[in-house]
Amino acid sequence: MALIRNPHLLLALTALIWSGNAVAGKLAVGHVSPMMLTMSRWAVALLIIGFIARREIRTDWNIIQKNWLYLLLMGGLGYTGFNYCLYSGLQHISAINVTLEQSAMPLVIFILNFAIYRTGITWLQVVGFLLTLLGVVITVSSGQPLNLLTGKGSGINIGDVYMLFASIFYGGYSVALRSKPDMNWKSFLACLVAGALVFAIIGALVEFQAGQLQMSMTLQGISAILYAGVVASLVAQGLFIKGVEALGANIAGLYINFVPVFGAMLAILLLGEQLYRFHAVAFVFVVGGIMIAQRKSKTNSTARPSASNKT
Repeated sequence: MALIRNPHLLLALTALIWSGNAVAGKLAVGHVSPMMLTMSRWAVALLIIGFIARREIRTDWNIIQKNWLYLLLMGGLGYTGFNYCLYSGLQHISAINVTLEQSAMPLVIFILNFAIYRTGITWLQVVGFLLTLLGVVITVSSGQPLNLLTGKGSGINIGDVYMLFASIFYGGYSVALRSKPDMNWKSFLACLVAGALVFAIIGALVEFQAGQLQMSMTLQGISAILYAGVVASLVAQGLFIKGVEALGANIAGLYINFVPVFGAMLAILLLGEQLYRFHAVAFVFVVGGIMIAQRKSKTNSTARPSASNKT
């Protein structure tokens, strides 16, 4: 049981599951449109977590009413905003690129924590995140970072832009978890999923009006929805919430950098994607960055924010 409750293990499993989410999103291309996939996953997730957390929701109902806007925005932007951008990005770039570019999230978390809460940042953490950022730049530029400055080559893909916004959305969500109301994690997750579904329904209506809504009842499409709705939506989000509560957003956010490592392996094994030399170089910078930044973070863990661990 101690191993199961280990926050470092929980966050590592979260990274593995999120890597699988990128693969599921890639498999959904041509079967389920981005916002339809987003709406379907949160509908499935809400049916399950709503049933599981029904008692906790009744117990925390007064807290939910007082914090409804916070819960709505957290679910809408952190869950729906992030996943729409991720699934849209997968329409244009590889799953390996998507998982690599998610490495920008910890940098967003550190910047927002410093700007809002004045959380201290050490010089080793700065070095670590600059290395991570360099890995992202290498990925975006297909191994030719100078081309981004000179305008040579194909330039930044629209999929890269989607992933930039995805990183901003989830980075902001991670930091805002510091203000989590004192409520049971089950009812908290249920409220976030409900907020995500509200935003996703609105987005799906917009997608429908634009003639871009797509839903094919194929095994591939249904499998992607079920994986995203159950494993990536409920299991991973629950693990991440517990990890942030135990270690704080700064340290927990570092584990997101394992997503490209797991994601590349899954993309190669399940999607048959090709690993290029620049991907390997980017991995070195990403993993090197997390090792440097996290080593220093552990020695300064006393500064991590407090969080409710009410279960």
